[in-house]
Amino acid sequence: MLKRVLIIALFVFFADTLQAKDLPDFTELVEKQGASVVNVSTTQIIHNTQTLQGMPNLPEGDPFYELFRRFAPPQQAPHDQETQSLGSGFIISEDGYILTNAHVVDSAEKITVRLTDKREFKGRIIGVDKRTDVALLKIEATGLPKITQGDPNFLKVGEWVLAIGSPFGFDSSVTAGIVSAKGRSLPQENFVPFIQTDVAINPGNSGGPLFNMKGEVVGINSQIYSRSGGYMGLSFAIPIDVAMDVVKQLRATGKVTRGRIGVSIQEVTRELAESFGLSKPNGALISNVEKGGPADKAGIQPSDVILKFDGKVVNVSNDLPRIVAATHPGNKVGVELWRKGETLKVMVTVGEITDEARVAQHSHKNGNNVSPATESSERLGLELSELTPEQKTALQVDGGLLVLDAKGAAARSELHREDIILAINNIPVKSLEQFNDLLKQIPKGKNVALLVRHGDTTSYVPIKLDEK
Repeated sequence: MLKRVLIIALFVFFADTLQAKDLPDFTELVEKQGASVVNVSTTQIIHNTQTLQGMPNLPEGDPFYELFRRFAPPQQAPHDQETQSLGSGFIISEDGYILTNAHVVDSAEKITVRLTDKREFKGRIIGVDKRTDVALLKIEATGLPKITQGDPNFLKVGEWVLAIGSPFGFDSSVTAGIVSAKGRSLPQENFVPFIQTDVAINPGNSGGPLFNMKGEVVGINSQIYSRSGGYMGLSFAIPIDVAMDVVKQLRATGKVTRGRIGVSIQEVTRELAESFGLSKPNGALISNVEKGGPADKAGIQPSDVILKFDGKVVNVSNDLPRIVAATHPGNKVGVELWRKGETLKVMVTVGEITDEARVAQHSHKNGNNVSPATESSERLGLELSELTPEQKTALQVDGGLLVLDAKGAAARSELHREDIILAINNIPVKSLEQFNDLLKQIPKGKNVALLVRHGDTTSYVPIKLDEK
């Protein structure tokens, strides 16, 4: 009996020892790096405007306005209200430069930075970049403990990472998890390849550092996916190399400039890759080119697939905006394209992105000006009409076909009445006769890519031809 108890005890001891060795120990990392993390508190002023109690919405020139102004019940004078919010940040230089999120200090009238030793400093904004959600602050101090920058490119999915911040105002809170994915794209976030983790991030963690196991900062904790407002296992961090590129420009000029080439792009699906003769679905498919823009001047056309930009491989369409944006405006760079079954190279002079820079869009109304030249395409389930001269002028196109009805394969691919077909695969459509001739050359059961304008947007739509 005693022998049996000893065996069980030894088994439990070795099991606990092995389990302890398998789990990471974050204590040394926190002791060394914790002092470089700061609490960022901000104060915003909400300016209230005076309104009369019970006063209807009348213009000042209305004869009843003066009546209500004189006899409305008295009320207290308006007063400004202060609101406060909390976030995190971290020290990137010994002389007091601090990195945080742009949304942490947005509209702040006053910024207070508190260190782990309880010292407080007034924070000054050096620059803010809302496109990447990065802000650079400065406090007047020296000899501060700064972080060590890591390289997010060496991060591996499944690797342990750790966050330090002030969730809900609880200073120096430590949470850990693993890297769930890399290069993640989020809606309305074209310039940041986010690091996705399952580290517990909550309000107040924003702007804090994400560490690897070497104690190096690899990201800035920025966003969470949540239906409740709290942590649900999906957290996103800005790669530190992206943030530091922004910091260099903010320190130098207080703003960030980005490159643009003036194109609309879409993902290359397997169906579209087959239609354009690509061996695999990679690159960025050009669906529209801004007239007179950098890409247009370089000879880039709709239906081109950009495979490389400035020597950098474009694996998926979301890679292109990031690569172009990181290119200095005015630089002349090489672009590798796939066009009509072959690879070619062009040179493009990169422009500068501004808030006003948009791909040209034109609203149109088709009305009842339908050309008598109509025809049905049974293989696609489309009833089409050639555009009238008036419609071509309104749309600013040389050709194209108007969709009168969409059934079968076309309807399943979400083509709709009044859509405009501008091209089939990579060949512009000029007439119904040409469209049908091109369609006859495509084997049964294969995918065909139609360049379709729907409202103000243009994109390629893959449709599989009927095999019958």
